[in-house]
This record gives sequence, structure tokens and C-alpha cells, in this order.
Amino acid sequence: MEELEQGKILVISNALNEANVEDWSLPNPSAFSREEIEVLQNWVNNGGNLFLIADHMPMAGAAEDLALVFGFEFTNGFVFDTISRGPALFNYEDETLISSSITKGREKSESVSQIASFTGQAFKIPENATPILVFDERYINFLPEVAWEFDNTTERFNVGGMCQGAYMKFGEGRVVAFGEAAMFSAQLAGSEKRKMGMNNPVAPENYRLLLNIIHWLDGKFD
Repeated sequence: MEELEQGKILVISNALNEANVEDWSLPNPSAFSREEIEVLQNWVNNGGNLFLIADHMPMAGAAEDLALVFGFEFTNGFVFDTISRGPALFNYEDETLISSSITKGREKSESVSQIASFTGQAFKIPENATPILVFDERYINFLPEVAWEFDNTTERFNVGGMCQGAYMKFGEGRVVAFGEAAMFSAQLAGSEKRKMGMNNPVAPENYRLLLNIIHWLDGKFD
């Protein structure tokens, strides 16, 4: 707790239990002890600000218990667009990008109109949370036993109406939850060095969303 008190914003991105660092198969135990979860919950309740990012399996499973104390229900799977099979695009036209303080920013130059994400998970949000990114009916969540291994027997379900980004006030503090991490990075993936993240041509506004999230967590606007 003393270390937390030294900062204003805590960012947790893709935490893993030691058991899954080299083995991305089920089970995916929590990356946090019950004591750590209680400390974080109390810290936020007393004015701390948490940015929780948990990508596809096994990261979603590792953060599930922590997310749940704030009311977010993570799913430990992989969400794919069944039509394009490419990055997920969230925009106002499709009603998948939801207008809010975070998408508008403090002025017009900070607003966003389309956000791209690169796989990840879907989650349900508590009633008092505000959605940012919402999946439509074309997105399917796959729940494999081993990461990236899918076949006809892999459990799956439609995630229409579920979120990949949302935020809320919690007690005296604030929480932002996202189910995809690459969108806030700039990666060169695989041997082909594919651009994945803010460096991808389909994601020119992602950096604005990230800045708005940090500014909201910092209390610069409501």
C-alpha cells in the first residue's frame, strides 16, 4: 500500500500468473493474490486510479478476479470479426464507438471518431460504468484450451453488446478497463514485421484515446 500511495495512476497490462508465463494453456490462475486484490480495491476506493488492460487468453483469465471486484466480468478467450478477420474497427457509424467524455476529450482536437483493436477479449460491465468500445453481432468469442489453437470443437459464443473498453468512478477513485493491449502499443509482429497498434494505418486516432484515458484518470476532466 505504501508504494501505491506514491503514485496517482496504476497501469496493469497483461499480468500473468507464474504458471502461464511459458505455458499459455488452461488453467489460467489469477496473477494476483486475494490480499493484493483487496489492497488495490481499497486503494481505488480511497482515491487511486487504475488502468487495467487484459488481452486475450491467458491474460484475461489472470486478471478476471481483480476485474470482478470492480464489477467487470472478463472472458478468457479470443474475439474475432467473422466478416473481415482483420483488426476490429469501432466507430460512430456502426454504433460500436460510444460517445463519452473519454472519446470527446477536452476539445475538438482530442476527440476520436474511429478506434482499432487487434484481437483481445470481450467483457461485461457494471451498470454504473460507461462503455467506450462495444462489439456488434459479427464478433465471436472463441475459448480454446490452448492459446491460438482452434478447431470445430472450440467453445464459442457471440459477443454482440459486450465491451472491449469502459470506464467508471469507484468510490473516490477511477477505473478504466480494456480487453486489448496492442491498440495502445506500436509493435512489429512476426517475421513479416506487420505493424500492429498505433503504428498501423487503420489506427491513426488510437493515441488520442490513450491520452484521453490518462487525462481522465488524472482528473483533468470528467
